[in-house]
Amino acid sequence: MKVLFRNALIYDGTGGTAFRGDVLVSGERIIAVGEQLEDEEADIADMTGLAVAPGFIDAHSHNDWFALREQPLKYFAPFIRQGITSFVAGNCGISASGFSDSTPHMDSLGAGLFTYEGDRRRGRIAAFFDAVDGKMPCNLAALAGHNTARASVAGNSPGKLTAAERAEMLDIMEKSLKDGAAGLSLGLMYEPGLYAPLDELEDVARLCVKYDRPLTVHPRACSKVSMAYPQLLGRAHLLRAMDELAGIARGTKLKLQYSHAIFVGRQSFKYADEWIGMIDTMRQEGIDAGFDIYDETLGVSVITVVMPPWYQALSREDKRRPFNKLRFAALARASIALLGFDFTDIQIAYLGEGHERFEGKTVAQIAKELRMSEVDAYLHLCEISRFVGRVNMGPYSTPEIIKKLSKHPHVLYMTDAWVEESGIQNPALYDCFPKFLHHALQGKGDTMENTVRKMTGATADRFLLKDRGYIRPEGFADFTVFSPKELLNGTPDRGEPFGIEEVWINGHRVLYSGQLNEKKLKTSGHAMRVK
Repeated sequence: MKVLFRNALIYDGTGGTAFRGDVLVSGERIIAVGEQLEDEEADIADMTGLAVAPGFIDAHSHNDWFALREQPLKYFAPFIRQGITSFVAGNCGISASGFSDSTPHMDSLGAGLFTYEGDRRRGRIAAFFDAVDGKMPCNLAALAGHNTARASVAGNSPGKLTAAERAEMLDIMEKSLKDGAAGLSLGLMYEPGLYAPLDELEDVARLCVKYDRPLTVHPRACSKVSMAYPQLLGRAHLLRAMDELAGIARGTKLKLQYSHAIFVGRQSFKYADEWIGMIDTMRQEGIDAGFDIYDETLGVSVITVVMPPWYQALSREDKRRPFNKLRFAALARASIALLGFDFTDIQIAYLGEGHERFEGKTVAQIAKELRMSEVDAYLHLCEISRFVGRVNMGPYSTPEIIKKLSKHPHVLYMTDAWVEESGIQNPALYDCFPKFLHHALQGKGDTMENTVRKMTGATADRFLLKDRGYIRPEGFADFTVFSPKELLNGTPDRGEPFGIEEVWINGHRVLYSGQLNEKKLKTSGHAMRVK
């Protein structure tokens, strides 16, 4: 089947000036881009008044956990509606594959955020790709998570790995890279990644250098103070975390990708300029450093995100001991004072069945309701959720910081969102990418050409996604069609997308007139193996 997109305003993913022209597609591929193209066999898609961009690529996703579901469309539909056609998944060290099929620690995978549907899981990434290719709605590249591989070998044990365990973990990760993983990922705020010593992280980084793939990193701290470092005074923790990453990358050819640049807590905002300066300094030193952002001022995490590693490592009984609770409470109060972030900023999204009455309320509100101190209420909520509850937290940033970051030459755009079965959803599910375009058209973000590039071609280049991210001959026919007028005049943050008119995945029009083509979406997506 041939399709001729006629009279479109084309943003081709290069960052070059948008131009008026035509695009001819045959099957899954683009075969020509130019002016006044003709093909008698082609169906005409009139794009008058509309813009055509490469299908948007979500640079930081966790949708590998949903690609294997029996009915995956539910989990991809909100993203498609905001123009996303492809994902780089497996971030924050928490990949759905990249583990030993014989692991006795299956319950430790997912970091409390994600679970498998029955036995629908694949340990080897090669097997994962085979299982999802042509059986999911969107295209998917996968990173291999350090947390997943480590938990596969030793569960969530806080101890140092033995030499044999480390060798087994690294072997699992290397096989993932050979299988076509787009890179490796670290999640240094989540179990068991938070227990990994520096030399273990350096071993992981060396694998990325060996195979010339990026290392994406959820750092130990994204705030002025955190529970990751014992010293509450002195150098801001988010900068210490950056120091650690610079130390790992310095003197190597590592492609370092800092995940979700955020500044948690009001006292952290003042470090944004210094943080940007550190990225720039790394690049001046020859480190291939980049980062990604979403257009939101809050984020989603596990309820234990503000809990120190030493406390997480305690048994359930030891967590309840008065001395340990007092120690945690003292650290929590000191952190709150230094952070500009407190229990009024932690909103419960989900704690589990039977606890729905807490959803949408802050920990501070719940403390009053239960007539507890805020620290006791927080610990109570952790316990009843079995320490795997979900929270929405903010502020993570400000519109001014997002504006500045969005213009950086080495930033990529993403959502870091996923569909939850219950509870409060992440607002980035609905209009994160349209908001980037909205702000570009308003003059509050980068130029439109650069904005489109950062959600298409630049992401494809960073993760070595062959024939994706550009409108050019021989590339895959992934397109996002949008109305500049509707994007400019749209109202963000209403729990719905705006300005996106059509979405095409591998030559299939899967969104048109607000309707998803569910039949085509059963088989439209490809696994994006990196070779």
